Amino acid sequence: MPPRITLRTASRCLAIRSAPQSSIARHTPITLRTHPIRAFADSKSPKPSSNPTSSDALPSVSEEAAQVGKTTGKGSPELDQGTPVQEILKRDPELAEKAPEVMKEKPTDSKKSAEAAGEEGATTFDNLLALGQMDAIAKGGHASDVTPDMAGHKFPLPDMPLKPFSNRKERYDPIVSQVTNLIMQHGKLSAAQRHMSYILNQLRTAPPPSPSQARPLVPGSPPPIELPLNPINYLAVAIDSIAPLMRIRQQKGAAGGGMSLPIPVPLSLRQRRRTAIMWILDSALKKKSRGSGPTMFAQRFADEIISVVEGKSSVWDKRAIIHKSATSARVNLSYQKNRNRKI
Repeated sequence: MPPRITLRTASRCLAIRSAPQSSIARHTPITLRTHPIRAFADSKSPKPSSNPTSSDALPSVSEEAAQVGKTTGKGSPELDQGTPVQEILKRDPELAEKAPEVMKEKPTDSKKSAEAAGEEGATTFDNLLALGQMDAIAKGGHASDVTPDMAGHKFPLPDMPLKPFSNRKERYDPIVSQVTNLIMQHGKLSAAQRHMSYILNQLRTAPPPSPSQARPLVPGSPPPIELPLNPINYLAVAIDSIAPLMRIRQQKGAAGGGMSLPIPVPLSLRQRRRTAIMWILDSALKKKSRGSGPTMFAQRFADEIISVVEGKSSVWDKRAIIHKSATSARVNLSYQKNRNRKI
């Protein structure tokens, strides 16, 4: 009978060996060592470095002069001594023309004057410059007039204190800035400034207005024939002429029985101008446009300004109504005093 072979015993008899790996030859890179080569005619001492910042660089002129003076026995030069003023003036003829007379003196004269005064170092550039500045201040000028070089400034510094409207953010007239801010929409300041320029240009090119005797302009205004020559003044005269002096405040429950009491309240200059500008703006928006384009709004606003100066605008009626109401309600000004007494 054949022997009984089971899978369990067969697996024990099998020998599994790994295949032999072939040895891989590793190639090592060949490196060549380079040695400094000296030619037959070269010297044995190393060459000096060409880098001026290295320690082998040549000494400066003053140090070399000091070494020569030490070798020859003569005195070494003063390394802290500055450049004479006369040499600086010779280099720059423009500076020599603007320099004060103290700086133009010869070294001998200045040295004698320094010895006579008993001062040390009076011939230095800083001392002479300070003397020149003091001389300019004594004559009513500024110390910056004798500065040889405007360090960091292309143009001379402005006089202090600064003039009005010299600030970049306040370079426009207050009434022009206020009108520009009120006609601005959606925060577009550049568009409002463009409209403002069109308005002023229209006022400048328009013929002189003819004011009405029934509705006089603000006192102190220039003659009508001169208004187009200054459009900003033209705008200010129109706005200040119709600006109300006060507003009506309704005091709730002051009249008794829940009824409000009108009380006139005075306005400041900016508040009065704002009310007048809003009246002019509302009236200009109600006008019909005579064409199309970005300048039509400015045209309507300028026409309303001219109508105000000529007394033809309906804004005058609004001003008259407010002043009439304030005149009739001035008896209510004592309400606040009586209220304080009751308390």
